[in-house]
Amino acid sequence: MANLISATPVGTGTPAVGATPAVNPNSPVPNIMANHAERPEKFSGLNFKRWQQKMLFYLTTLNLARFLTKTAPVIAEGQAYAQFVTAVDAWKHSEFLCRNYVLNGLTDALYNVYCKVATAKELWESLERKYKTEDARTKKHVVAKFLEYKMVDSKSVMSQVQGLQVIIHDNNAEGMDVNETFQVASMVEKLPPGWIDFENYLKHKRKEMSVEELVVRLRIEEDNRMALKKGSEVESSNVHMVEVGQTSKSKGKGPH
Repeated sequence: MANLISATPVGTGTPAVGATPAVNPNSPVPNIMANHAERPEKFSGLNFKRWQQKMLFYLTTLNLARFLTKTAPVIAEGQAYAQFVTAVDAWKHSEFLCRNYVLNGLTDALYNVYCKVATAKELWESLERKYKTEDARTKKHVVAKFLEYKMVDSKSVMSQVQGLQVIIHDNNAEGMDVNETFQVASMVEKLPPGWIDFENYLKHKRKEMSVEELVVRLRIEEDNRMALKKGSEVESSNVHMVEVGQTSKSKGKGPH
């Protein structure tokens, strides 16, 4: 029956949108494994690529994925009409299921937008046209955030490193993997101006570091700087107290 598939729609008429296609009770319906545990979360307009992959896997477990790319069968030369009708009925039933599984994978707002699309193939292609473009914009936004990210002296370096790691993770999630060597180099390059000496020290190290090793070094360095700063503040405070005390004593010594 594989040679019955064609890009030309069947001439027997298209069922009304949203209506259940008529199915011949004697038609052989494909065996569909109801593995609903693989059902993806509802798509709301974000992370289309991830949702699309999950939905494709889900439809594959139901033996329906082929209806995302196929059109209705047409009668072949020499084929018996009864056999053709049986094939069409089976196709309509399974295509109807596929289309509605995709629709039910959308949030209510998107369901209302796409529920009038006639076939699973048209629905799938409409979603791709719309949201693959959105994904491309998201990628550009994530890349821009990474390139423009600069650390400042007024904030904790460790908190800023964590922020940079989140952006790198977003890049990887969008399929733009950043290898570890590049991650280490970018973190060092983006250190704040007050860390220029430590930055130069790291750049001249011959042994390559992992991200984890770099984070440990930065944490130790920041802790040391915090300790030195506190020690300097305590010493300055003690000096100030001594000076104030000496000034008070000198004021108390007047002429007899």
